[in-house]
Amino acid sequence: MEERNQAVESKQDGVALRTWRDRVRQVLAFEAGGLVLITPPFSWASGAPVLDSLGLLALLALIAALWNALYNTVFDRLEARFLHRRADLRPPLWRVAHALGFEGGLLFLTLPVIVAWTGMGWLEALVADLGLALAYTVYAYVFNWCYDRLFPIGPTGEQ
Repeated sequence: MEERNQAVESKQDGVALRTWRDRVRQVLAFEAGGLVLITPPFSWASGAPVLDSLGLLALLALIAALWNALYNTVFDRLEARFLHRRADLRPPLWRVAHALGFEGGLLFLTLPVIVAWTGMGWLEALVADLGLALAYTVYAYVFNWCYDRLFPIGPTGEQ
């Protein structure tokens, strides 16, 4: 009975959605990969030591992970409700909109953190955050496309 309820709860208007377990796997993989790929170039570009950069980016990753779970869940549910489509069938233009929306929302959440952590002025922190947003937007597009191919959503929401 519990399995049946999980499958029913993972649908939105008849469209299968990712389970919470799969969503956690997706978020953890995304944030770990982002730290590995983005920390070295951020450290180089900012002139900050790698460990300081890693600390800041780890905090930003925690904020991003929480935002990621919320944003992707809401986006997937809205897409299922209004477009009657699963996330793993999202076309390229919608993937661009998805990635830009995610990064735009994250910018508002992380800019004050960068200012407080680094002592940068707001404009300098905005440039740094926009650089991170650009890097993560490209990364988000590629990561989510690959994730959807590696873990397609089954007809009941199971992966």
